Amino acid sequence: MKKDRHIEIMGILNLTDDSYFAGSRCADVSAAMTRLELMLSEGADIIDIGACSTRPGSLPVGENEEWRRLEPVLKEIRKSFPSVQVSIDTYWSSVVRKAYEIVGPFIVNDISAGEDDPEMLDTVGRLGLRYIAMHKRGTPADMQSRAIYDNVVEEVASYFLEFAARADAYGVSEWVMDPGFGFAKTVEQNYALLNNLDKIKSRVSSCGFSPKILVGVSRKSMIYKLLGISPEESLPATQVVHLASLQHGADILRVHDVAEAVRTVRLFNVLD
Repeated sequence: MKKDRHIEIMGILNLTDDSYFAGSRCADVSAAMTRLELMLSEGADIIDIGACSTRPGSLPVGENEEWRRLEPVLKEIRKSFPSVQVSIDTYWSSVVRKAYEIVGPFIVNDISAGEDDPEMLDTVGRLGLRYIAMHKRGTPADMQSRAIYDNVVEEVASYFLEFAARADAYGVSEWVMDPGFGFAKTVEQNYALLNNLDKIKSRVSSCGFSPKILVGVSRKSMIYKLLGISPEESLPATQVVHLASLQHGADILRVHDVAEAVRTVRLFNVLD
């Protein structure tokens, strides 16, 4: 039932000048702390920190550069906001190990679901961390891979059933499904996934697993390209899509605009 659902808001903090929405970019530690404090005041449950852009056309920065950007921010968070629930957007197990030494337990947000670093799931399992696994299988710019899904809903559900077995083998007990909106999927496939989140959750749950679903659609091209607007103009439309995702079973919203997302959740909770 709706009253039993615990919906979490994950606020985006980007330590890069290459992310697709300029409002989330933080050039230094001071800017990062200012944005973090604002998002917490607006009601964020989780702060998701990323030091490498994954927008279409972006280039990886490598694990050393990613850690160079992350380390000073994590140290300041540990000092000034020791109780904040942190998520780190990384696919490097070395970054996970180093971050754990500074902030202790946190959420690993891995766009590769452990496929890009063979040590990732073992690291997460040994440290007992909460883990977000995203369906990628291609990049946003990989047009060839976009055509491989005859049934994208079945593909994503089957993918997470396969991942569940891998997670279990490595002792990863608390993990979250991210369907990977915008990654190797057409606009039509993105909305097919959105409209069938509950079916994906039901399919995975029927096999004995009970992961939550994270939806990351904030200001993405599936919204602004469809409407012929820019990311900067897409806040109202983003909230429409957020509401629809909640109606279809989303448990976590990964957002650029925390205050607006919190209001959307409040309205969802009073709607029949």
